[in-house]
Amino acid sequence: MIAPASSAGPRPFFPFSAIIGQERMKLALLLVAIDPGIGGALIRGEKGTAKSTAARALAGLLAAVDAEARLVTLPLNATEEMVAGGLDFSATLRTGERAFQPGVLARAHGGVLYIDEVNLLDDHLVDLILDAAEFGVNIVEREGLSVQHDCRFALIGTMNPEEGALRPQLLDRFGLCVEVASERDPEVRVTLIERREAYERDPGAFARACAEEDAAVAARIARARAACRGLRLSTTLRGYIGELTMSRHVAGHRADLVIARAAIAHAAWQGRAAATVDDVLAVAEMALLHRQREALPPPPPPPRDDNAEEPSARPPDQSPPRDPPPAPMPDQDGAGTAPPPPPGDEAGDSLHAIGETFRVKRIAPVEDRLRRRGSGRRGRTRTSEKQGRYVRSQSCAECRDLALDATLRAAAPHQCRRRADSRVAVVIHREDWREKVREKRIGSFILFVVDASGSMGARGRMVAAKGAVMSLLLDAYQKRDTVAMITFRRREAALALPPTASIDMAGTLLRALPVGGRTPLAAGLAKAYETLSPALRRDPTVRPLVILVSDGKANVGLDGGNGVEDACRLAERLGQDARVRWVVVDTEEPQGVRLRLAHRIALALGADYFHVEDLRATDLVQVAKGQG
Repeated sequence: MIAPASSAGPRPFFPFSAIIGQERMKLALLLVAIDPGIGGALIRGEKGTAKSTAARALAGLLAAVDAEARLVTLPLNATEEMVAGGLDFSATLRTGERAFQPGVLARAHGGVLYIDEVNLLDDHLVDLILDAAEFGVNIVEREGLSVQHDCRFALIGTMNPEEGALRPQLLDRFGLCVEVASERDPEVRVTLIERREAYERDPGAFARACAEEDAAVAARIARARAACRGLRLSTTLRGYIGELTMSRHVAGHRADLVIARAAIAHAAWQGRAAATVDDVLAVAEMALLHRQREALPPPPPPPRDDNAEEPSARPPDQSPPRDPPPAPMPDQDGAGTAPPPPPGDEAGDSLHAIGETFRVKRIAPVEDRLRRRGSGRRGRTRTSEKQGRYVRSQSCAECRDLALDATLRAAAPHQCRRRADSRVAVVIHREDWREKVREKRIGSFILFVVDASGSMGARGRMVAAKGAVMSLLLDAYQKRDTVAMITFRRREAALALPPTASIDMAGTLLRALPVGGRTPLAAGLAKAYETLSPALRRDPTVRPLVILVSDGKANVGLDGGNGVEDACRLAERLGQDARVRWVVVDTEEPQGVRLRLAHRIALALGADYFHVEDLRATDLVQVAKGQG
């Protein structure tokens, strides 16, 4: 029985049984409470949808099942030592022996570990927490310590997708995922307001009024936990689960295992003696929501005869695309200029599919001595916060993050002399102080500048170019980069995609990107500068990466000038800013006469240069390796 809260005691949580609506969210939390081995639950949705309220209310239920259970909230600014535990500085200095100070994971044992805004938490901390949740043990090996302790808890993460995504590898580690939204029924919303007002007026009285219902839910959880031990899935149900996950294009086998455990927990919750198809269907969507994938894009079309019509996906009312314009001829200065487009070319847009995607090699920025904030997976940076991995120590006059191991080593040679006048085991002076130097991974700001002119539509170039851009976008998403996209064609450039972390938005834009018209490359570079300037002013430590995808055949200049010459002059000016790193991906046809205009632009920018066919993981070198 859940004991009524005392009016003089701490403010009770909002009761679980009093939460209105959000049935799938409540079911996901209950299943994790019954079997924490499911892997926890991730609750995604807009603000004000009872995500935090439900997580805290679950802790009250578990406390009724196990008096030791508690809710432990992980601070967003937590360090690895705070999470896993580490050296107890006071005890170590007092006794001279290494002593372990338990962390958040030890306090959460037997209860609920709640991570609000889990998408903003450093990835290495999420990895550590999920490993402990999966194996039930926390292992600490640092600063001369080697400790392990039991660590079983129900893991609840909440997030607002508008504030950034959780990278796919970590998303998959959460067993269940539920999307929540505001209630649409006016009567339900009225009841919600009334219950919340009653709770705010007198939390203790409201909790006492709901105590009987909460106690019934807690008892049901306890019975379901006991029943789970004797339930098994039939071979037929296991086969059905496998077919279900394959039909949703799920990678790996984690989804199968999660559905199996969750179906058993659901059957136990319902009081059934055996799991059924209904139990599988009740939990499958929660296990598949964050794991299902679309089928891979179709491969690029086979090579066609040069005189064949270019494949495209045109709107029904659009005229067929015209043959690509003839290859540009070099002018007297050696630069390439394309002949004016034939009449009507401005209307000859075409759409091209996204070519086959592929894995790209690691694109890593150079490590420097700047200290940055943020999170991600692109590269390492120093951090002035107490976050990130402890990599070494340094002397300090004022220590905010003491490196006790290094401090003790610095003080050790002087102990015989110092301890004569002291009763403590170790005597430390200011000159012994050492501070931790930490590193963490952060994402980057990647700006794609994509040529969408008519020359890109020839011989399937745009199909291959879109495939390359999509591959780079997927890599950026996995590393939690912020991406933006500029497209240029006809006589202007436009910011088609403002800075975002959404791969869905970028992919939708890429699929719908039309091709046609002339090539205002200089306008594209100018737009890139216009887009980068605010980011550089806002954060002087940012080091953007700009990826230019073009054949370089500029035929529209600035204010009527020569297209290639204007682009080269502007590229030279942009290349002088050492804060910005450039990559040029050349889409020019590799066979026949090549003007290598994109290579000329790359030289002016001081950029890394690749042909579009060299972007695959087997060929791509690490961009920016050894550069500043």
